[in-house]
Amino acid sequence: MTPIRKLLVANRGEIAVRVMRTAKSRGVATVAVFSDADAGALHVRTADEAFRIGGAEAAQSYLRIDSIIDAARKAGADAVHPGYGFLSERAAFAEACAANGLIFVGPPAAAIAAMGDKAESKRRMIAAGVPCIPGYQDEDQSDARLIKEAQRIGFPVMLKASAGGGGRGQRIVYKTEDLKDAIASARRESESAFGDGRLIVEKAVTGARHVEIQIMADAHGNCLYLGERDCSLQRRRQKVIEEAPSPAITPDIRRRMGEAAILAARAVDYRSAGTVEFLFDPQSKAFYFLEMNTRLQVEHPVTEMVAGLDLVAMQLDVAEGKKLPVRQEDVILNGWAIEARLYAEDPSAGFLPHSGRIDVWRAPPAVRVD
Repeated sequence: MTPIRKLLVANRGEIAVRVMRTAKSRGVATVAVFSDADAGALHVRTADEAFRIGGAEAAQSYLRIDSIIDAARKAGADAVHPGYGFLSERAAFAEACAANGLIFVGPPAAAIAAMGDKAESKRRMIAAGVPCIPGYQDEDQSDARLIKEAQRIGFPVMLKASAGGGGRGQRIVYKTEDLKDAIASARRESESAFGDGRLIVEKAVTGARHVEIQIMADAHGNCLYLGERDCSLQRRRQKVIEEAPSPAITPDIRRRMGEAAILAARAVDYRSAGTVEFLFDPQSKAFYFLEMNTRLQVEHPVTEMVAGLDLVAMQLDVAEGKKLPVRQEDVILNGWAIEARLYAEDPSAGFLPHSGRIDVWRAPPAVRVD
């Protein structure tokens, strides 16, 4: 086991402050990184030390692996926590940490790479026996092949970017005549967002709920599922409300879905916190693998509230080489938790996302505010 004495958090905002809170409770010194835009931010003031890593744009700072590694070396950090977003799901970042003698508080680079490609991850899940939506995820990316496979699968079908998520490069198609334009549009968006135009085709499951399973795995062969979160209420394919437990999931379905999530994690030799996302059909009670997020999720506090666990503390335990502190039978869900994301939009511009300064904020009583 290798104790972590100083932790650099390669992120900003809420998640950086949240990770530092747990680190400090364990007596671990904390290091922040910041761009020119964030020099006076809360996460900088919260940390024991802080290092500038570049200009205001993320591409000049929080996405610069070399700058973050350099800051970690200057600070004498033992480990790096990526938070979520930015470099958290970049296998190259995990590899760079290892190459520089830094503990990466997250999964192995190989697991990040395997689950980061939708086609590759789905092939692995099928091989592991994880329920998957009928579809096409092979290498032939010609329009003719994609159209042929869509017709074989049966409409409606969903086109998805193989290299990414977040709804980008995603299109639902109801008839053959619309496929060619949809493929071209999805490819353009995928190439713009991820630099990769490969697509997969899946049967569109209409009326399904979006349910995700929180898992945690260590390097000793232990892997737990910590219940589900229901994130079916979305806007522009982005989650708005996340709740645990799901109002649609019975204890038996939770167990079966959790066991499938563990199969998924074991298929890529996973360690640390991860989320396996499923589509759940309330009519047939069937569920299907969507993707795995190889990081701590924005909505992880929902799970912490109902499971009574500190997921960041468990991540740090795993990173130090310790066994998970609880067994599956010790995981008891208690109560109900809901997380709401606040979106700023401009109603005069078709409700497009709109950034701006928040002038007034009053935290409501009796809720968790990170």
